[in-house]
Amino acid sequence: MKIKSHSSFFLVFLVAITHTHVCLAECDNVKDYCPTSTQPQKQAIFINGLSCENPDNTSAHDFKSKELSKSGSRDDFGSLVKIVTASKFVGLNTLGLAIGRSDIEVDGLVNLHNHPRATEMIYVNQGRLLAAFLNTQNQLFQKTLNAGDVFVIPKGLFHFFLNRGEQVATLFSVFNSQNPGLGSLSSLPSESENTLESVQKIKIKLNSLSDSQLHCDGDLTSAVLDIIYDH
Repeated sequence: MKIKSHSSFFLVFLVAITHTHVCLAECDNVKDYCPTSTQPQKQAIFINGLSCENPDNTSAHDFKSKELSKSGSRDDFGSLVKIVTASKFVGLNTLGLAIGRSDIEVDGLVNLHNHPRATEMIYVNQGRLLAAFLNTQNQLFQKTLNAGDVFVIPKGLFHFFLNRGEQVATLFSVFNSQNPGLGSLSSLPSESENTLESVQKIKIKLNSLSDSQLHCDGDLTSAVLDIIYDH
């Protein structure tokens, strides 16, 4: 009986290990590409991608997008953040990527936020800005960036961008997730508060940081935490 019991356990263990290897082996794409279908199946369930179009209908057009070619209206912080996923750029489907564009007016900012499912790599197309992220020990990592510079924000960490130049700053982003997500750390004003006043308080606190701090990459952790919890 003991031998039979051990044999049964070994068989279950073997099946489990074999199944695990199969799952791991098929985590990557099993096809070259899978452009998003414009007519997805209504009852289909997709976890890490959207439904695919018929391969016979795939063309080079599916792998080109103009979604980031133009700016748009900016928010109260003086910035526009646009994230494009496979729902609008069909060629991205199942590739584990998303792209983005941010335009920030002079003295404007992209307020504190994070992408819980993705690392973000930014490329500064024009302008001069301060990019910073906060790690899980509340330590701030910041750098002044100019056109042509690249900066990486690790997955899930809160970050912001502040335009310290004399022209509109434009940066492009690549995310290593098909659905990066977008979270906000700073609290939103209540309906009774003046939104513009709240926004202005945040901008004043960031812009009041001395030029010496910005140029020498001094520690701005306390100032950022003050903005997060006291605006």
